Amino acid sequence: MKAFARFSALLLLAGSSSCLGQSTTGPTLIGEGRRVLFVGNSYLYTQDIPGIVQALADSAHGDHLAVETVAGPDLALIDHWNEGTARQEIAKGGWEWVVLQQGPSSVDVNRDTLRLAVGLFAEAMLKVHARPVLFSAWPSETRRQDFPRAIESYTLAAADVNGILAPVAGAWLTAWTRDPTLALYADGLHPSEQGAYLAALVIYARLLGKSPVGLPSTLQLRSGAVLSVSAQAASTLQAAAAEALQANVNR
Repeated sequence: MKAFARFSALLLLAGSSSCLGQSTTGPTLIGEGRRVLFVGNSYLYTQDIPGIVQALADSAHGDHLAVETVAGPDLALIDHWNEGTARQEIAKGGWEWVVLQQGPSSVDVNRDTLRLAVGLFAEAMLKVHARPVLFSAWPSETRRQDFPRAIESYTLAAADVNGILAPVAGAWLTAWTRDPTLALYADGLHPSEQGAYLAALVIYARLLGKSPVGLPSTLQLRSGAVLSVSAQAASTLQAAAAEALQANVNR
């Protein structure tokens, strides 16, 4: 990984982030099948994106995922690294993929800490033969101009570690070109059901190498929750996911 000009600032952030007083959720492996660990923040758990990914797999014949999530409010990946729970779970082994997510990381210092933390996590994954997956996060609704920089940050982080890019933010942009009225935000930051469904489509299809087109628009999650989007919206979101994945086929 290239040396960053702001490395001293990164060390300061890395040293102080363990004092933020934020705690992660207790990790529990849910289900059976190929194992995937999600590490992130409220982007993941607001609509239970890991659970939706699992439900999409359940809906497809022969596809099953065992899913675990380590997440907490406002946590960046460097916070997770310093707190230790995610590292401990990775070290247990058995993971095929570890999905890494923080905020959009469009500003320089956040981009640099993203790349630093991804490099640290990738080294830990290498020991247990897990593959890093970068969940390309969207910026807030009031910062839509940050989409290109946010996408670039996650693309660079994935390339640093020969990881897999899940182009979620790109899929959001693609979906809006198809239907600008799609309500992908719930509150200006977190995903609505449509936004979470689109994110899960991208991740499911990227992990398993399957097309997102034709998947159900109503899903029963293992938690007992039901996610439902209209058939018309689902068709648009599936097409957007497929297009974004095709545009990033080699990443």
